[in-house]
Amino acid sequence: MFNKGSELLDLCNKENKKISDIVIEKEMKLSNSSLEEVIGIMKETFKVMEKSATEALNKEVRSVSGLTGGNAKKVEEYRNSRKTLSGVFINSAMSKALSTSEVNASMGKVCAAPTAGASGILPSAILSAKEKLESDDDTTIRGLFVAAGIGEIVAKNATVSGAEGGCQAECGVAAAMAAAGIVEMAGGTPQMSLDAAGFALINIMGLVCDPIAGLVEYPCSLRNASGVVNALISADMAMAEVESLVPFDEVVEALYKVGKALPESLRETALGGIAATPTGKELSRRLFS
Repeated sequence: MFNKGSELLDLCNKENKKISDIVIEKEMKLSNSSLEEVIGIMKETFKVMEKSATEALNKEVRSVSGLTGGNAKKVEEYRNSRKTLSGVFINSAMSKALSTSEVNASMGKVCAAPTAGASGILPSAILSAKEKLESDDDTTIRGLFVAAGIGEIVAKNATVSGAEGGCQAECGVAAAMAAAGIVEMAGGTPQMSLDAAGFALINIMGLVCDPIAGLVEYPCSLRNASGVVNALISADMAMAEVESLVPFDEVVEALYKVGKALPESLRETALGGIAATPTGKELSRRLFS
């Protein structure tokens, strides 16, 4: 039914439907499932997201390596102090993103959306938007379908792999998925959703993948926190009727070319970036000695 953003937008305009409608119909057709079955599966997925995004807020969750953990709780406690610089809402979103990232690093259950390393962004963004907009369950689930549609387009035309395209392909795509979903939740148009997704990718284009010791922990967790903020501001810009000068499909193409241009050392090999700093190397040595 669609393989690119322009095709998705054409369908929305031609049939006078939302992005979520088109994505749901496509999923029903491909999986030979009823509407109730498709919605039910997404609801179960959302439950996993919700649990991972809140699990580490009130207790310290440490990674198996011991390299990361406990930061979601710290940010949540900081948020509750009401003395934050970026506000209660942003800090709440960051703590939720960190929570899922920490659950992932501790070998807990997460939804890889689009990957495990970037799994904190979409749950936090959708949950935060749900709370802020006071969205009902149907609206929230539809936001996830929009995110799924955007993720599918990028996966088909570029990559969501850090090993192939750097962290821009993981945290960047996660933020794009989230931004598009939030826009529909907020009542925005399909074009606004695509613009928001494009903004999120542009904002993070060129970001390298440089995990210390090759583990999906640090700086991955930090980038989940910044990624959800990227999603939220991208959605806000689109809702403010800021238009993207470059169409979404062209942004995706640029993302892919930039990813291919990144040297191997900056694509999840732990040979460059902060992984190659003296401290990064020492931490790796300690973990594997």
